[in-house]
Amino acid sequence: MAITGASSGIGEATALLLAARGARLVLGARRTELLAGLVARIEGAGGTAVHARTDVTRPEDLHALVALARERFGRLDVLIANAGVGTISPLDDLRVEEWDRMVDVNLKGVLHGIGAALPVFRAQGAGHFVTTSSTAADRVLPAMSVYAGTKLAVRAVCEGLRQEAGDHLRVTTVFPGMIGTDFAEASPNAQVRARLVEARDRIAIPPEAIARAIAFAIEQPAEVDVNEIVVRPTAQA
Repeated sequence: MAITGASSGIGEATALLLAARGARLVLGARRTELLAGLVARIEGAGGTAVHARTDVTRPEDLHALVALARERFGRLDVLIANAGVGTISPLDDLRVEEWDRMVDVNLKGVLHGIGAALPVFRAQGAGHFVTTSSTAADRVLPAMSVYAGTKLAVRAVCEGLRQEAGDHLRVTTVFPGMIGTDFAEASPNAQVRARLVEARDRIAIPPEAIARAIAFAIEQPAEVDVNEIVVRPTAQA
């Protein structure tokens, strides 16, 4: 299994849970020092993992991640596309470079993963795409226009992929609500950041909740495809 955005948050929690359940992991992210520490924790607990610096805006990095999985473990069974950025701000702030970055990471990063893994899955006759979207794909809030747009686009891409996948490939899209990660701190707008932090500290659920949802989808029998999972705090409107 390969995981992008594995160095913290949902990716880290998912790596730890899947490794504990016996998965052999290839972990990708830009922060290699955090990846190295995560691999050491997994190996210290008796699990198996390797890592590679992965910037999902670079198609060649995704191809290298998939190649590493095949080299070390002989195949790739699951690609968990979890890398994402959320530089939330009102459109009036005109942070065009950050809009572009969200499109590049959140949407094009998913496409780059599909481009790298789909031929491998076809050749194997099996494979599972698991992609992290957001409840923002269903409910657009002020200051979240571009972020929500990327997550809605991811939903559309994954639904199209599901319909094209055929009888042997599985496609799962996970829609987290407010999760206890450092997502809120990414906003460059002080008012928006304060609002997100307050909501997170009040109602967020831990990233392990999403990890369990991902594990549930992966662990189903091959003929069972769990297509969409929404996981949000009970208190989230």
